[in-house]
Amino acid sequence: MKKVLFSVAVLFLSSQIMAQNQFIPKPKEVKINDGFLQLSNDFVIQSIDSNSEADYLKNQLKISIGKDFKIGKSGKIRLAVLRIKEPTDKMAESYSLNIDKNGISITAFTNVGVFRGVQTLLQLIEEHQSDLKLPYLEISDSPKFAYRGMHLDVCRHFFTVEEVKKYLDYLAMYKYNKFHWHLTDDQGWRIEIKKYPKLTSVGAWRNGSQVGAYSDMKFDDKKYGGFYTQEQIKDVVKYAEKLHIDVIPEIEMPGHAQAALAAYPELGCTKGPFEVWKQWGVSEEIYCPKEETFKFLEDVLDEVMPLFPYRYIHIGGDEAPKIRWKQSEFCQGLIKKLNLKDEMGLQSYFITRMEKYINSKGKQIIGWDEILEGGLAPNATVMSWTGVQGGIHAAKTGHQAIMTPTSTNYFDYYQGSPDTEPIAIGGDVTLKKVYDYSPIPSELSEQESEFIWGTQGNLWTEYILDFKHVEYMIFPRMMALSEVAWGTSNPAEYKEFENRVIQHFNILDKKRINYSKAIFEVTGSVSVSSHGKVFYDLTSANDPKNIRYTTDGTEPTNASNVYKDILEIYKTGTVKSAYFENGQRLSSVTTQDFNFSKSTGKFIELENPPAEAYSTGGKNTLVDGVLGNTKNYGKNWLGFNGTDLVAIIDFDDVAEFSNLKFNTLDRQGSWIYLPKSVTISVSDNGKSFTEIKKVSQDDIIKSKGIMDISFPKQKKTYIKIAIQNYGVIPDGQAGAGNPAWLFVDELSVN
Repeated sequence: MKKVLFSVAVLFLSSQIMAQNQFIPKPKEVKINDGFLQLSNDFVIQSIDSNSEADYLKNQLKISIGKDFKIGKSGKIRLAVLRIKEPTDKMAESYSLNIDKNGISITAFTNVGVFRGVQTLLQLIEEHQSDLKLPYLEISDSPKFAYRGMHLDVCRHFFTVEEVKKYLDYLAMYKYNKFHWHLTDDQGWRIEIKKYPKLTSVGAWRNGSQVGAYSDMKFDDKKYGGFYTQEQIKDVVKYAEKLHIDVIPEIEMPGHAQAALAAYPELGCTKGPFEVWKQWGVSEEIYCPKEETFKFLEDVLDEVMPLFPYRYIHIGGDEAPKIRWKQSEFCQGLIKKLNLKDEMGLQSYFITRMEKYINSKGKQIIGWDEILEGGLAPNATVMSWTGVQGGIHAAKTGHQAIMTPTSTNYFDYYQGSPDTEPIAIGGDVTLKKVYDYSPIPSELSEQESEFIWGTQGNLWTEYILDFKHVEYMIFPRMMALSEVAWGTSNPAEYKEFENRVIQHFNILDKKRINYSKAIFEVTGSVSVSSHGKVFYDLTSANDPKNIRYTTDGTEPTNASNVYKDILEIYKTGTVKSAYFENGQRLSSVTTQDFNFSKSTGKFIELENPPAEAYSTGGKNTLVDGVLGNTKNYGKNWLGFNGTDLVAIIDFDDVAEFSNLKFNTLDRQGSWIYLPKSVTISVSDNGKSFTEIKKVSQDDIIKSKGIMDISFPKQKKTYIKIAIQNYGVIPDGQAGAGNPAWLFVDELSVN
């Protein structure tokens, strides 16, 4: 019996120690052993093959715990490289970390692997910095994906060299290995090109910027800009190399070119003049595929490529409006001369030609998924952002793909309630959404999945004015994506991951890194049961029993209702909730309005399913009594890409009604368009429908998408609502030639 009790005690102690080791990303294998190693001042860092890693560890320990360890030929902190001829990408980053009575050892096949192990050790030491007692353990670790990236847009808003270096430090902390540096766009050219000095003297500066919400179309008149000299670029790249991060520059083409055209208007399809764009979104100005344009881009790349030793160059290729090409006699003549089908074929010609040149210099290209238009260049890697289809197509045709869909990987989207978060471009990308993401689409076979190179988080900076806001938008979401990319995330264990994130906030606080506390918000999820009842479930990052709520619209206090179980909502009203500890409110107030109608909770069927990325709550989202937030179209909205919304609602019995209300979005910069028409039909049997009302596109535009449709009083059992998708996005608009998105929220029938 004593032996059994002792075993149980050891297991309990081990689980407690394991629970305290808050590694992010979680290592592949961790074994906790009995005992602790006291980190002592007289420890020496022994480095045989990895002096730069030893220097890095020494410097980081001095910063984090204030101890200045020596580096020597022998010591209790041992870094070693086990040399083999040709380690694979995954082997190159694998490592072992062991702590026992003899000290700490990190072994790997390369210096990169040693560096990844150093990051794990630093997290462990920072966690135990109060007593510096490190548990005996054995870690064997390696990444799942070879590409683990973060992106930074410095065109909409500019960040200094020191700020970019901080960004790289953050990537290293969480084992990212790629930095995608977005250096050119309509709103600014940010890299010095000595042969074309006007790119920075003119193209790096704009005479104002869009301010406030995009829909407001307001602008200031403040001159704004900046650029990096080639020496500064070299400095950043050298810094990244020490962190074992590959830097991938992006030089946009053929679209997103207005800043370059402002400097050299002869490269456009019209005579201009052009100015560096003040507005966010996509300019219709584009490089004209003339010989002088290709010579210009080749010259630019001849200066760019030597600055970046990594073998990949990102050439954009996205959101390239074709209206200028359609209007250009030269372009139309070139299409005929090259026997191309259309402007899509001309885009493929443009990208393929530039790829050949870049390949001839020993480099390869990456492009956003629009490089698929007209046919994919032979050796191109696709960065799939508009969804997952671009990555699927690339993988199925034997091309590498990097998965970075807007619905989970865009860190410029809201991470909490738009009512309490700083202004963002839209969308709903919570920490949980990021953590639940799987980069390998289910449509791919095991063999095709090998072409999914990895995943990346993107930070576009239209609404990000300073570096503290950069930090706020990436933390803690980049922690979640780091674990997804490392391959150890498990959506079923999200709460355990959430607890680790909260522990890491202590590290961020000590480093004075700004981060979002949206994780502490009380979040509510609405569901509709098969019996037509509406339920509202409240959760928080900490103990749900500390949630207080009201149902009369008043602000919750510590004396308000204690949340114990899921709430049943049965009428129009407002639920407000917040998180409390020791009598104090620690979170912002979460407000949820419910608007009941005769269709609320009723059975609904859709002819076309919504897009997977915008289907949270499924079809019942349209009858759950909750209106979509116009600031955040990733939550309580259904999104349809190129398809109509056709819904049939069953009232169970004969119902009397004469009005339909719903909202639809107009966000053309994000490819979201108002519908072409709305048709309402009714039926007694659910099979044979009679049309009773049709609303034209003109009336929809006049209503600005806030639909309030009246019709003669009906006494029917079924109503059919057909909302027609806009169709193909027209020339001159962002995403021209692609299917438009249709977003719809609650279908309220009365």
